[in-house]
Amino acid sequence: ENNQVWVSMSKETAHQLGTPTSSLAGCVEILNQKYPEMPQAREIALDVERLEKITERFSRIGAKPVLNNINLVAIITGTIDYLKSRTSSKVSFIFDFDTSKEILIPLNAALFEWVIENISKNAIDAMEGNGKITYQIAETDRSILIDISDTGKGIPKRAFKKIFNPGYTTKQRGWGLGLSLTKRIIEEFHKGRIFVRHSEMGIGSSIRIVLNKQ
Repeated sequence: ENNQVWVSMSKETAHQLGTPTSSLAGCVEILNQKYPEMPQAREIALDVERLEKITERFSRIGAKPVLNNINLVAIITGTIDYLKSRTSSKVSFIFDFDTSKEILIPLNAALFEWVIENISKNAIDAMEGNGKITYQIAETDRSILIDISDTGKGIPKRAFKKIFNPGYTTKQRGWGLGLSLTKRIIEEFHKGRIFVRHSEMGIGSSIRIVLNKQ
């Protein structure tokens, strides 16, 4: 029953977002036609595109996602490029892997972007908008390992598993659903694993995602 409530609320959210997002998309089209050289128009277009993706994510909650062979590197770099321009300049995003490499793996692009975005935003909050986030990718014969590390306040050992529980949050605002949804996307939809790989109080944390190649 609880799951059904969340699914219904998600679909209603998507429905409510749909009309204003479509309207904004039309306005952006007019802006692009009248002021093709205006950089703000491009940024607004990217934000509208993001709203469309968010609407799609919410509309698909409760449905089985389709996985396609997609370049993991492009998904991570594209998501971070979007976040970078909307985050404090005091936050450094470090790609500790070859950004020109192609790693094809079965993914649902819209949902996996959500995963990277959620973990990154939690890292930014943990660093209070000042610090460094490092992204690493490693391969084994059967798996892809993605480590996202920050220089934030750290996670107490007793909370390593709790942070992925629905409703768990240390923030004054929010429902504590971000990492819970992230875990569901990775483990239920992509048949992978996500966990706190390492954390030290006052030094930072590292979240690991393990994805199967096939």
